[in-house]
Formats: sequence, C-alpha cells, structure tokens
Amino acid sequence: MTESPRTPQSPLRLSTVILPHRRWHEGAREAWVRAEELGFHTAYTYDHLSWRVPFRDGPWFGAVPTLTAAATATERLRLGTLVTSPNFRHPVTLAKELISLDDISGGRITLGIGAGGTGFDATALASAGQEPWTPRERADRFAEFVPLLDRLLTEDTVTYDGTFYSAGGAQNIPGCVQRPRLPFAVAATGPRGLKLAARHGQAWVTTGDPKLFESGTPEQSVQAIRGQIEKLTAACDAIGRDVAGLDKILLSGFTPDRARPLDSVDAFVDFAGVHRDLGFTEIVLHWPIPDTPFAADQKVFEAIATDALAQLG
Repeated sequence: MTESPRTPQSPLRLSTVILPHRRWHEGAREAWVRAEELGFHTAYTYDHLSWRVPFRDGPWFGAVPTLTAAATATERLRLGTLVTSPNFRHPVTLAKELISLDDISGGRITLGIGAGGTGFDATALASAGQEPWTPRERADRFAEFVPLLDRLLTEDTVTYDGTFYSAGGAQNIPGCVQRPRLPFAVAATGPRGLKLAARHGQAWVTTGDPKLFESGTPEQSVQAIRGQIEKLTAACDAIGRDVAGLDKILLSGFTPDRARPLDSVDAFVDFAGVHRDLGFTEIVLHWPIPDTPFAADQKVFEAIATDALAQLG
C-alpha cells in the first residue's frame, strides 16, 4: 500500500488539465503521455457530461474511462479530476469507480471535488422543466456528499440514510491503494465548502474570484485570492488543523490574466511567483487547444513545463 501524498509547501508543483474532447486514438493518448514526459506533477481532466462553448456541441468523453486509459498509458504521472460534483454523481457508485481507478493506476489518483454549477450538466438527469439546484441546494448536497464519500473510501461496509443520499450495506473491499484513501482536492470559496476542505481535504482548489474575470485586474485577483486563503485558514483554525498541511491548488485560466501567463516563460515565472508567495503549492495549466480560450503556443507551453520552475529558485 502507498500513503496518500502530503506535499510540503515548497517547491511549487506544476500540473496540467487535459480536456476530454478528442478521441483516444486521435491525439488524446499522446497528450497524456507527453504530459508525463514533460514532468508535470499531475494531469487532470474535467468531469462533466458536456461543457461550455466552444465545446458544448462537440465531442466530449467521460472522465473516469479517460483517466483509466491514461493510467494504462503512463507510469509516474498523477491523475485526477478537476472537478467531480454531485450534479450527476452518487457517492456509492463513484466510490466503486474511484477504488477501481486507484487500483489500476497503482495509487496515482487525486479526486478534485466541488459543489457543481448551474449549467452544462446540471440538468442532464433532471425531469423536464426542472430547474437547476439553487446555490443553497448545491451546498446542502455537497455537505452530505463529501463525508459519505470519505466513509465509502475508508470503510469496508457502509450503511447510511441521509437527506439526499443513502447507502445500504455498500461494500468497497479492498479499498484504495492509497491509505487511508485517495486524496481529496476540494474546490470551494464559500464558508460551507471551505469547512469541508478543512475537514476532509488533502488539498484546496480555487480558480480565483469569478466576479473579476471580465473586468477585474490581476492585482484585484491577487487580493481576492488572499482573502480566500484567509478564510480557509480560519476554517482550519476552527477545527485545530494547521492550514500549512493543506495543499493549495490554483486552476489557472480564469483570473483576469486569462492565458497571458502562457505568453512566455518569463510571463509565467512572474505569475507563478506571485501565487507561490500567496501560499499555493500547485498551479494547473490548461493543455493548449487551438481556436479556443485555451489556445497557446505548444512550444512555449512545453518550455514552461520544463524550465519555468527552476527559474523561481
């Protein structure tokens, strides 16, 4: 058995997220293999049934089968979701898939998990005319989902009867390869989600403040993220946990900088240095996709992967 990772605050790690929009044998496999060759710490994928424009009406594949294929194509690269949500997942079935995936990968899986949003796949399982869950309903479900999933991944047999989810003697033998379970990276900015990150997370994930994406400045974004980390610290303090033991992950591409940190190695070094000083232990870059908001020069992207962290000192 291997232990769930507990990574120190430095050095900064660099990871990538590979969107599941290409057929496995038409370019997708090569991206995951190349991510390992470039030395990325983790390669994540999005766990949606479909996603936003320009991907909304195009090919989009399932996260768990994609990660299973990636696990068989790589040897060292950590793999994960950014993020899985209760929008269309149930803790009992998800736990079984995660335990299987952790086994196939040899203990290389991280579960990014969040409350979910209102668009894309939020209503795919809903009855006709049903509205997406309100923010309060999403928070309520998330507050029940995470602790139950924690139990399902750490206990051989679980019986639970909750408000939203039930488990009737659900068995998950032999459990995860990673012990006591695979790590959770909890995406949260609100008080209830931050409490879940503090209690159940091995990492915390943010994209910054979405209110600043269109008209904010990088400086305002840094200040907003600093405020998020202060709230995370308070949530950890409230349960007697040292926030320094919680990894902090920035999923880039959604701050006012947008893709500008990928313009050059120097631009990324500046961006990464600012966010490392905020306390981040991991920055995630989108694998370049031409003619989308994630377009970037592949050569520059690969130079960032191989050279940028060394320049941070």
